[in-house]
Amino acid sequence: FGVSHGAIQFVCYEQLKQYYCGMNGLQLSAQLSSGTYLCLAAMSKLIASSSTYPYQVVRARLMDQQNDFTNMSDVIRRTMHNEGWRGFYKGLVPNLIRVTPATCITFLVYEKLSYALLAGQS
Repeated sequence: FGVSHGAIQFVCYEQLKQYYCGMNGLQLSAQLSSGTYLCLAAMSKLIASSSTYPYQVVRARLMDQQNDFTNMSDVIRRTMHNEGWRGFYKGLVPNLIRVTPATCITFLVYEKLSYALLAGQS
């Protein structure tokens, strides 16, 4: 599951970029504005985090020595019983506030460097 977060994020980013370029009549290889890259990266991070965050919560609760969970299904069952589905998303917003800026900068630098390197080859 740890690897799936990155895979979901990259697939979402590429799909969002493809959709954006298609809606605006741009080639996929076109250089987009920095703001566009930042928005696409933030959206892909939001999607990836929202879909994989419950796993992070379960994993963290299993590692917590103060809890007496026996296994993964025990964590899931008790969390659902005591907190409902919202219990699996506890801490998501602070986590997104912490990690999204770095993700956006990483994708922006990647896109700008890729464009510069590919432009230098032609």
